[in-house]
Amino acid sequence: MLTLSAKVLQQGVPFADNPVHRRTPRVLFTLTTNARLPQAARSGKAFLMREPGELPSGFPQVVALERARVQLGAVANLTVVPNELDYMADGDVVALSSDGRIRVLYRANTPHNGVLLTEQCNNYCLMCSQPPREVDDRWLLDEAMELISHLPRDGRPGLVLSGGEPTTWGAGFIELIDQFKRQRPNVVLHVLSNGRRFADFEFARAYAAVKHPDIAVGIPVYSADPTRHDYVVQAAGAFDETVRGILNLKRLGQRVEIRVVLHRQTIDGLTELARFIARNLLFVDKVALMGLEMTGFTRANLDALWIDSADYRDTLSEAVRVFKHFDIPVEIYNHQLCLVNRDVEDVYVRSISDWKKEYAQECAVCVRRTECGGFFASSIREVYSRKLVPFF
Repeated sequence: MLTLSAKVLQQGVPFADNPVHRRTPRVLFTLTTNARLPQAARSGKAFLMREPGELPSGFPQVVALERARVQLGAVANLTVVPNELDYMADGDVVALSSDGRIRVLYRANTPHNGVLLTEQCNNYCLMCSQPPREVDDRWLLDEAMELISHLPRDGRPGLVLSGGEPTTWGAGFIELIDQFKRQRPNVVLHVLSNGRRFADFEFARAYAAVKHPDIAVGIPVYSADPTRHDYVVQAAGAFDETVRGILNLKRLGQRVEIRVVLHRQTIDGLTELARFIARNLLFVDKVALMGLEMTGFTRANLDALWIDSADYRDTLSEAVRVFKHFDIPVEIYNHQLCLVNRDVEDVYVRSISDWKKEYAQECAVCVRRTECGGFFASSIREVYSRKLVPFF
């Protein structure tokens, strides 16, 4: 598991107080190890020092690992960070803030990048991994807007926009998507939303009108029974708004993925949900069947949520068969390869982000470990299946 945020050991960015906006002042930099970068190209760049050496001049900021600080002294534009961030590399984007922290916002060498847009949400899901808070965190949207210009112009990097509920910002969210299209149309976007805001057809139409070239919305549906769905998300009427949101998006030609988190409250109705989707939402672009992440509210509601994935493997296979029968693309996320039936391996995805993925001790001898998605680090610490059967 990687550390994406840490306290700096030496602060090299001068910050002014910003009491008017009551937001943490911060500066974004793209890291480079090219000491010969032309002066004209150094704007917005921070030189990354991984080992002791001569301090380069001409960069607005130098970010040095602790082991590289030897004899550098208190240089005005030098920020020193813990060695645990030694994975940082060329093209990574970091934020340095006046509270003395560094956050890695984007890593150039991984497909697993996400941006938190807000902690606010109108759902209160039993298993929420990012529990909602009623706070003024508009600065997260502002930071995401600033991040765009630091992203690569070439290739097809992917970025997940998450929350909370990203659409909380209304017109601000639409403007963010529009800026991605204008500045970095090559960046593939995946929005994680509860879908309820898209029940407003005018909002859905504004989103579609941006015409971003490569964007999809992942929306959870937890049951074919509205009462059960609303219980899981702890919001009355959420099922109706979510389904109407999906219908509006598809009416407007937008890509939609349905996400189903599998746990004790959803697994019994999974096959019926598959049939519901086949009857009523046949036109969705994909269905993702997802394992439970042991963090956030899941810990508090563990008794009501936990079920060993080995015990529902046949139900999982049955649901996959329904989707395949109706030619609905389906994928299995956040599961361990030895705990799913062989008949679903063709839709199995190694989906857990590298920065929060670990393997159990039992996995050390498994010959298919490189094919397996592993565990969320939080699962290793909390609870995971005791029925692991390593492949030999």
